[in-house]
Amino acid sequence: MVIVTLQRDKCIGCNYCEEFAPEFFRMSKKDGKSVLLRSIDKKGFYTIKTSQHESFEPCDRASKACPVNIISVKEI
Repeated sequence: MVIVTLQRDKCIGCNYCEEFAPEFFRMSKKDGKSVLLRSIDKKGFYTIKTSQHESFEPCDRASKACPVNIISVKEI
């Protein structure tokens, strides 16, 4: 199980997440911030859970590239 969390309110719109993991992240045309696709919002933390272990690597690269450290990725 892979869990990816995005704290969207702190996003600065650098676009690294979409470059490294385009199947999980998109930049909003409304406000220029990152959107974690198919996620559930809980108090500003957007989360997805997936059983696809191959999704860990691109999301982890996006997390490490994020200059404001608002993406977390866990593999359980």
